[in-house]
Amino acid sequence: MGKDPQEWLKQADYDMDTAEYMYSCGRNIYAVFMCHLSIEKALKGIYQKKSGDVPPRTHNLVFLVEKAQLKLSDKLGDFIFSLNHASIPTRYPDDLQRMLKDYSTEKTREILDKSKEVLKWLKALY
Repeated sequence: MGKDPQEWLKQADYDMDTAEYMYSCGRNIYAVFMCHLSIEKALKGIYQKKSGDVPPRTHNLVFLVEKAQLKLSDKLGDFIFSLNHASIPTRYPDDLQRMLKDYSTEKTREILDKSKEVLKWLKALY
């Protein structure tokens, strides 16, 4: 059966708090990475709650949205799509300096705020 869906949600909250902490320390790449992980865990919890099955072993947010049969607004869908593409580069940067430039303080704050909005929306589905 795997984790209880509520456990996924607790971990999603914890990871979002960690994202905020990473941002406050200037570790923007890790803040974005933790945003992705938070949303991933929330989606896995929703999938498990709806299906009763263990969530698929994937980091692909778009795939998890589809598997959980969620209907997102265009705005949330677009953001999840863009956050999904940040997963690999923030996990395994090819060029650290370029990544630091790509995820400026302003851009990271925007990603954090949007991630919190998505997490709030997902939590309402629990």
